[in-house]
Amino acid sequence: MINFKQNTIALRILTVFLVSFTIDIKNLCSNHLSVTPTNSSRVSFSTTHSPLAEMGFDGHLSFENTEHTAKDFGGRYHFMPSAVLYPKSVSDISSIIKHIFEMGETTELTVAARGHGHSLEGQAQAHGGVVINMESLRVSEMSFHTGKLPYVDVSAGELWINILHESLKHGLAPKSWTDYLHLTVGGTLSNAGISGQAFQHGPQIDNVYQLQVVTGTGEVVTCSEEQNSDLFHAVLGGLGQFGIITQARIALEQAPKKVKWIRALYSDFTTFSQDQERLISSENSFNYIEGFVIINRTGLLNNWRSSFSSKDPVQTNQFISEGRVLFCLEVAKYFNVEDSGHIDKVIDTLLSDLNYIQSTLFLSEVSYVDFLDRIHVSELKLREKGLWEVPHPWLNLLIPRSSIHQFAQEVFGNILKDTSNGPVLIYPVNKSRY
Repeated sequence: MINFKQNTIALRILTVFLVSFTIDIKNLCSNHLSVTPTNSSRVSFSTTHSPLAEMGFDGHLSFENTEHTAKDFGGRYHFMPSAVLYPKSVSDISSIIKHIFEMGETTELTVAARGHGHSLEGQAQAHGGVVINMESLRVSEMSFHTGKLPYVDVSAGELWINILHESLKHGLAPKSWTDYLHLTVGGTLSNAGISGQAFQHGPQIDNVYQLQVVTGTGEVVTCSEEQNSDLFHAVLGGLGQFGIITQARIALEQAPKKVKWIRALYSDFTTFSQDQERLISSENSFNYIEGFVIINRTGLLNNWRSSFSSKDPVQTNQFISEGRVLFCLEVAKYFNVEDSGHIDKVIDTLLSDLNYIQSTLFLSEVSYVDFLDRIHVSELKLREKGLWEVPHPWLNLLIPRSSIHQFAQEVFGNILKDTSNGPVLIYPVNKSRY
């Protein structure tokens, strides 16, 4: 763990080989993480599991066709469970957790809560244990409060993309997002939920007012900053080790309608990182700030033309990217239709302080929904090519500002090769927002 002093700026290096997005992980056990990855194999049931079969649920417990829960987005670990619970109520989850807890040392059963299956190293799997399918849990319909501090109460098994569409009907939206929205609420809140908005609003776990949690003993507890605060802070970002989130109260804000989406390239990492830091330190800045590394991509700027327009097409045509490691600054400014008259001037002012390669500035105007759900478009294309289900090794690193330049020199200068695949994301976070 790296500690940062208050108000210092750190660059978060998200290194992904092949294609990966945001972890969706919640589990109540971690002992299986050290097991050597193996192919899926059916677990032989012992008499230990027979009491589970006799339990009654609002949903149902299945001992058959459990193979789909023995894999995740990482595609590297395959652990067959003994059973899968499809809960229809919080009491279903509470009952099975309590039952297994009361079995004590007489059982080695483990429990893992599974959202949309986007864990990367088997965290949403339970070898010989019970997987709880959180997407089958529907505590209630989304309940919106539209007062001075708007919020929405949602089931932990709900997908963020569905929350976006429903909240927009009220002119509202959550403040902080992940880059990929087809993840469950409970999954991202059990991690952090970091994206390009985190520098301004903090991660998703800092935009939650209240939680309902099933603890490791099966107790159903409501917690917040004021009520059971220790549990509240432990569960948020707790990787599922302190309980299963079953419901969350998510902070909302007024939603914009449109987005100016911008990309520009840098050939020097120091200049690139300084501009990122300058942007997240400004009072009036963009609403979204990220970046990524580009490794010798042929026809890079031509590929952008399908979604972006070049600010200077003539100079862009003369730009050559082959044989170079480049750094892309990706930013976005939110606005409403009534602001269209002056939004370009605001953006020009923000860009005037930056030191990107002038011929590589690309701009696009899209709807708020299309911007937030942009990764899903890539997902559909990858699925068509059969590349979505391939293994996804993944590495997340938080690098302090004092070490980021040495890190960049060693990794981007010496380790990255022409054959490297998948996105390498780089974006700054401000400790004071966490």
